[in-house]
Amino acid sequence: MPRTLIRKNPSNFKTLPLFVEATPEGLSYQSVGRPLNFSQTLQRRRPVTVADSERFALELANLGVSVRLTLHWQNRDYWVLVRQRRQDRGDVVLKLISGYVPAHELNLPLHTAIQEIAEECLLETPEGWLGGRFNDTWLPAPYSSALHYREALPFRLSPLSGSARPVRCANLQLIERPRAYVHLPTASLQLIYDLRLDVPKEAKSLSLFHVDERLEGDQLVARLDRKRPDLYLMPLQDGHPLAELYTLKKDQLYPASTRGLFLAESFARQEGWLVRDERIRWKDWVRQQGLTPPAKDSGLARLRGKAKQLLKKIVPRKAAR
Repeated sequence: MPRTLIRKNPSNFKTLPLFVEATPEGLSYQSVGRPLNFSQTLQRRRPVTVADSERFALELANLGVSVRLTLHWQNRDYWVLVRQRRQDRGDVVLKLISGYVPAHELNLPLHTAIQEIAEECLLETPEGWLGGRFNDTWLPAPYSSALHYREALPFRLSPLSGSARPVRCANLQLIERPRAYVHLPTASLQLIYDLRLDVPKEAKSLSLFHVDERLEGDQLVARLDRKRPDLYLMPLQDGHPLAELYTLKKDQLYPASTRGLFLAESFARQEGWLVRDERIRWKDWVRQQGLTPPAKDSGLARLRGKAKQLLKKIVPRKAAR
């Protein structure tokens, strides 16, 4: 049965609409208007249109932040994806760890990104849940009232190389150079940070879980469901993704089905500063990336082979009779 970890009042969250200016050389944003709560923000996330994908100025509903998190575990690298039922869009997708940037962090979205990792990506060992550090800063332990966090063996976050085109909040250039795009269907500006998570070698029997907040009535509720870990690993080879998905439980990788799977819009094609799609089919993304899907599980083939061997043994006996 899912375990409730925390409850929040969504009215406590406030963000700000944005005015965005983009040129081929860079993009800048600044807040406009008055702070909005979660419901007011959702009401403003309506489709917008832009004529020129490289040069425009328009007002958007909010700033969102995502993390393309590369997890390093047992000498292999994996991208981390999480499953989300998007209530505002009525679909289920695999997406990057992501969230809304609150009003007081518009000029420091990297801080929001790091907090989202602490909230959405949980690493469990038999001795407890792992805390984390970004450089010399400890990540928050958002569920410490419900879960036991280990004081030793923190995982470590570090930045990877960022986007070539700069992004500014007013006149302040953002550090770590996130990739930016305007998502036209939701009238939002999205920033994607490239970060690396190193699992300590001493962390044994590791399991990964995703925890996401859902709006239930007048509360935001975060639950842990061990039967649905909802956190997936996409292996990398020489820095490039493979068309495979796994879950991790007690140091064992288990293949995950990709049948009928959709990825969030951050995987869709970007034109200039714009992303026009709501989502993209897994098989379409694999084809766009030029990837080769893995061979189907040979378990069924093995069963068929054993069945044929049994038939060969049985048929001659019948013939002899």
